[in-house]
Amino acid sequence: IAMEEGLRFAIREGGRTVGAGVVTKIIA
Repeated sequence: IAMEEGLRFAIREGGRTVGAGVVTKIIA
């Protein structure tokens, strides 16, 4: 819940993208 950019498009899916989107940003 600390990544606003990732949460913005992640919230759209409902939770699955939240983990994938946030993890991708951390790896990059």
